[in-house]
This record gives sequence, C-alpha cells and structure tokens, in this order.
Amino acid sequence: MNILTEIHRAHGIKTQGKTIHRTAVRGVILRGRNLLMIYSSNVDDYKFPGGGLDEGESHEAALRREVQEECGMSLARVGDEIGAVVEYNIPIEKDYDAFKMTSHYYQCEVEDGFGAQKLDGYERELGFKPVWVDIEEAIQSNKSLLHCDRIPEWLRREIFALEYLKQNLFNNKE
Repeated sequence: MNILTEIHRAHGIKTQGKTIHRTAVRGVILRGRNLLMIYSSNVDDYKFPGGGLDEGESHEAALRREVQEECGMSLARVGDEIGAVVEYNIPIEKDYDAFKMTSHYYQCEVEDGFGAQKLDGYERELGFKPVWVDIEEAIQSNKSLLHCDRIPEWLRREIFALEYLKQNLFNNKE
C-alpha cells in the first residue's frame, strides 16, 4: 500500500494509542480531463464516489457497491490502486485514543449511463448527485470552502487527492 499522505482532522490526537480503524475505497473514474464525482448541492463540494467496507467485504466489492449506490452506475473495471490517504480524528467512543480511516483510491472505469441512486439519509440531505466535472473546477470549488465555518470532514482529503491526481495523472496526459 502506497500511503500518499496523513491528515490530522484535530489537534492532540494520540495516534499511537488505542485506535479504531476504518477502511474505505474511492473510485477515480476519468473521461479526458473530467472525473466522475459526487457533488453536494447543499455544500457545493465534490467528493470521489466510495465509502467504507462492510465486514468481510473486499475492496473491489465495496467499490462496485458504493459506485452503484452513489452514482447509479456499474463498474466495468477496477484497476490498480493509486494510493491511500490516512486520516486521524478524535474518536466518538470513550475507550479509544484515535480514529484512523484509510481511504484507498483505485482507478476505475464505468459503463455508460446513470441509473437510480440508493443514498443514505445524510447523503440525501447533502443533495448528493453524480456529475462529470473538470478536475480544475472540482479543486477550485472545494478550496473555496476551506474558510467556511462548517466544512465536510472529507474536504481536505479530497482536495489532496484531486491535486495529487492533477500532478501525477493529468500532467502525464497533456
């Protein structure tokens, strides 16, 4: 696993203490300079389709499920892992020192056409919609939210991933 970066969502997290781990997968789906992203109409941000693994679920199975739920699209192919972003936060649970989430980013391809989404309650509340967006537009839109009072917890992770992709995937295609 190639760790691209570590992000601390809060100060004073005891990363060496008793830790709750969560594993997530994110699909990087390209069409030219556009990416398939989940746009939140209530926040005006973009995130990669994906989410946490269910118990016993493989990375590929979770990616297929999450892209189907969030985008209403089927994956034609799950490619190589691009890398992972590790995030630390203060846990909700009292007996733990840290919450650690590792998000694995995979290059994927989808079959054409959006179908019906199967969103969780919070995803519906945030107005999640799948969209094809230029990488620069997604970066700028997400960065414009950094100075807001309440930003999505995933915003810094997704900005990092977008900038990493721009530098390492898109610059190689120009």
